[in-house]
Amino acid sequence: MILSGHEIRRHLGTKIKIEPFDEANLNPNSYNLTLHNELMTYEEVVLDMRKANRVRRLVIPDEGLVLSPNQLYLARTVERTETHGFVPMIEGRSSIGRLGLFVHITAGFGDVGFCGFWTLEMFAVQPIRIYPGVPICQVIYHEISGEVTEYASKYQDNRDIQPSLLFQELNPDGEKDPQLSLFGFERSHR
Repeated sequence: MILSGHEIRRHLGTKIKIEPFDEANLNPNSYNLTLHNELMTYEEVVLDMRKANRVRRLVIPDEGLVLSPNQLYLARTVERTETHGFVPMIEGRSSIGRLGLFVHITAGFGDVGFCGFWTLEMFAVQPIRIYPGVPICQVIYHEISGEVTEYASKYQDNRDIQPSLLFQELNPDGEKDPQLSLFGFERSHR
């Protein structure tokens, strides 16, 4: 079952936290999340799953930034969410999808207990101008049954856009990557 907008509001401050919260972004069965003003792109020509790939940052100016096709852009939401007792999930808004912009490639499904900003994997079908602060996606809350173990892994309590940390799983005994400390990422051994 998916929570209605009224149920999302009822659980605010307890099982659901959305900071900042804007009543205007509450929908009948979801909440719109907005786009932060920074993006990240990978600098590597070939991405390697076993290592931290180099990234560069871009700022989206108020007048907008044109995204190019065939380029992955990582972004994040302005809002930080925290969810207990429900499964959060993000989906692109239909108005954004109708412009040919994917806001997540495969990672729209969250975990019970997730706390942090949502990293978006954005991909444009054709050139599109984006703007900071635009409602870019929506978070939906699903009920869950059975015993729950809350999420407590590498993306928990993030403070920024999160490039892939898959290399931590593939190299659990590897040294801490110095590039990650530049972005404030902490290594998880889980």
